[in-house]
Amino acid sequence: MKSFALALLGLACLPAASHAAGLQKDLDRLVAKGAPGAVLSVRHGDHTQQLASGLADRDAGTKMRPAHRVRIASLTKSYTATIVLGLVGEHRLALTDSVEQRLPGLVPNGSGITVRQLLNHTSGLQDFELDPAVLEPYLGGELDHRWAPRDLVKIAVAHPPLFAPGTRYSYSNTNYVLLGLIAEAVTGHSLEEELRARIFTPLRLRATSFSSAAAMPAPFAHGYRVFDQPPASDITGLNPYPWAAGAIVATAHDAARFYEALLGGRLLDRRLMREMKTTVENPGGDFKGQRYGLGLESFPTHCGVAWGHNGDIPGYLTYAFVSADGRDLAVLTVNQDAHSLPPGAGEAFYALIEKAYCG
Repeated sequence: MKSFALALLGLACLPAASHAAGLQKDLDRLVAKGAPGAVLSVRHGDHTQQLASGLADRDAGTKMRPAHRVRIASLTKSYTATIVLGLVGEHRLALTDSVEQRLPGLVPNGSGITVRQLLNHTSGLQDFELDPAVLEPYLGGELDHRWAPRDLVKIAVAHPPLFAPGTRYSYSNTNYVLLGLIAEAVTGHSLEEELRARIFTPLRLRATSFSSAAAMPAPFAHGYRVFDQPPASDITGLNPYPWAAGAIVATAHDAARFYEALLGGRLLDRRLMREMKTTVENPGGDFKGQRYGLGLESFPTHCGVAWGHNGDIPGYLTYAFVSADGRDLAVLTVNQDAHSLPPGAGEAFYALIEKAYCG
């Protein structure tokens, strides 16, 4: 009887093993198409897989491993939104509060922009990344240059509004820098302290950190970017200047655990999760029909809607897909940004995140 039960268990494991082998081949194919290295974290129910391929450091020949940390870029927005919505749940902040109420005098039309409009990118504020002055120090080789968050906001609001608040959607890192400043103003703590107390420590995300410094905790994957022409340059030391909009460093597995907890209801109550999942159209998304909520995106896939976020910063590209209940998820990261990946690698990346999520 015991041997029969073990045989059945072995048969049950075959599909999972076969699926993992297929994903590993796809990950290897992604690297063969031009990505320096890649890590994939997948969960379906009680089955988890951590896969890696390629190199974490081309010069040293260091192989990529699931334990390597990367800059997860705009996935940071989901974490920042979780802090802000937590304050809403504690009645210390309201989605209808204006920017002027919370940060007096910082934004010229701040009385007409609400916290909700910052969260879902309907504020009409210019993205500071579109101003050449922001990137000038980095393009000049000063990779560790640090912009103060308020200075980034001042650069953004020197431009006229793109549209009246609440009338359209336009993705802007400025919105999330303002949300970080609001969280600090409400709590009296740094955003790093709030992230640690509300998310990193309770979830035991030991491979996750937030810092305005350029240095990354070891072990980390080097980040690469092609500028005018190949080969790719190592820009690991680039300062994470987007701050609350994109400064978190984590492993793919830690990012997966965060989204599992978030969608599983461990960080926000049902009412706040409904707010987070209230979306507006995102016409510029990588996936047709992609929409944006409050720090959370919805992605149409062939197996239904996936929630999560994408992150693209010089040197790194990361996507997180997670089911509405947090039980099924996939996080895929490569150590080269989308803008400089070879076309074939970019296509392979988007196909793989959907395949890994859908199982």
